Amino acid sequence: MQYRPLGQTGIQVSAYCLGTMMFGKIANPDHDEGIRIVHKALDFGINFVDTADAYSQGESEVIVGKALKGRRDNVVLATKAALPMGDGPNMQGGSRRWITRAVDDSLKRLQTDYIDLYQIHRLAPDTDIEETLSVLTDLMRAGKIRTFGASTVPASDIVEAQWTAERRGLARFRTEQPPYSILNRSIEREVLPTCQRYGMGVLAWSPLAKGMLTGKYRKGKEQPDSLRVKFFPKAMSDEASLNAVEELIPLAESAGISLMHMALAFVVAHPALTSAIIGPRTMDQLDGLLAGAEVRLGDDVLDRIDEIVPPGTDVAPLERAAYQPPAISQPSRRRRPVDERAAA
Repeated sequence: MQYRPLGQTGIQVSAYCLGTMMFGKIANPDHDEGIRIVHKALDFGINFVDTADAYSQGESEVIVGKALKGRRDNVVLATKAALPMGDGPNMQGGSRRWITRAVDDSLKRLQTDYIDLYQIHRLAPDTDIEETLSVLTDLMRAGKIRTFGASTVPASDIVEAQWTAERRGLARFRTEQPPYSILNRSIEREVLPTCQRYGMGVLAWSPLAKGMLTGKYRKGKEQPDSLRVKFFPKAMSDEASLNAVEELIPLAESAGISLMHMALAFVVAHPALTSAIIGPRTMDQLDGLLAGAEVRLGDDVLDRIDEIVPPGTDVAPLERAAYQPPAISQPSRRRRPVDERAAA
């Protein structure tokens, strides 16, 4: 397993990060199998594990905590907070009030005294970024977290957060966790160059485009019975994505590798990328993912991928997972009040 610096933190992590979103009631409620998956990944050489409080409402963290007993010191453990963890309006977001509680809750579920990388799952547009950075800085100084980052943040907000940290004398985001795959390349335009500029580590989620790049989803063929189809029906039947897959499969075959392994190798080939997050639900899925850990792509293959899906473009819809700024997600931000429109 190849190891890389996590930005400028001084921490070394594996090029594959074990993601645990599939652990728990949302996908695989078998705690024992989840523990076996973690152990096998660690034995393979993966030293980076990523989870979140929102994954099965804390159950994923519980499973990870069990799995790391006796092995915690050798693992770079990452988790996230900010998504809703209850019905109350204050049980989410990036406020000092919530993050202070959320980190303690995660520490209990993970059965650990500290978190190596604590991430804001999504920035809250109604929360001053200084509020979030200040509580994260205090948690780091208190020893509860070692460093911190965020996930799915637009380049403009990354810059704003860096500037705020410098101006206010606060610790800064050290990592970013964006979606990145052959079918989702828009972050190549601004997010990845911005991360490089600030020396940030980058963890790519959904490097297989929600499973579209496993080769199981083919144009003109019946879709498999899977959770992906249930949760992301539009993404898994998107015509443009399926057309791209039909071009990518023969390319992978000509290179003597599977589409899945080509997709993972593509992600970790980018100089801004630290780790690709793999999220197996079963032991068989983990075995299949690990089998491609040593695959390296030549320029000829990368050039052909660029022809199929041009750099900086998104083919696949992210559906339910992409960050939507308030200006897009809230119609009121795009429309004058009715009385003003009538006057015009």
